[in-house]
Amino acid sequence: MGTWDVGPFDNDTAADWCGDLDDASPEARQGLVRDTLARAADTVGDLDADVADEAIAAAALVAAQCPGGEPAHPHYGPDEPLPDLTGLRALALQALDRVITEPSELLELWAEADAGPWQATINRLRSTLTPQPPGEQLRPS
Repeated sequence: MGTWDVGPFDNDTAADWCGDLDDASPEARQGLVRDTLARAADTVGDLDADVADEAIAAAALVAAQCPGGEPAHPHYGPDEPLPDLTGLRALALQALDRVITEPSELLELWAEADAGPWQATINRLRSTLTPQPPGEQLRPS
């Protein structure tokens, strides 16, 4: 597994997937993101680490378009423009939930290391993707 760090794009699989996204036609990009999220969310048995890494990258691209979302990695994220992905928020949450639910190869691999920072990344993405109740968005800090 070519993992460099805990971020959504900090592994070879996610970087390659972003390259595939860039190579896709503009009208196919949303479908590729949706299919990637669905592949993870719909996995019933053991979730392969590569499928999970791609789903995390896809979820991060959806989160990047949500209020408070962090932009994609400038070097390993996609270079080409993306369509509006905010309609995929619920599916992105389902995919992330599946990644952190056993049996998940990526979850097992991170359990062998210090998973705290990786788990914090997943939690941040989940928080960004979770729609806030209308009254919550208007309250001053």
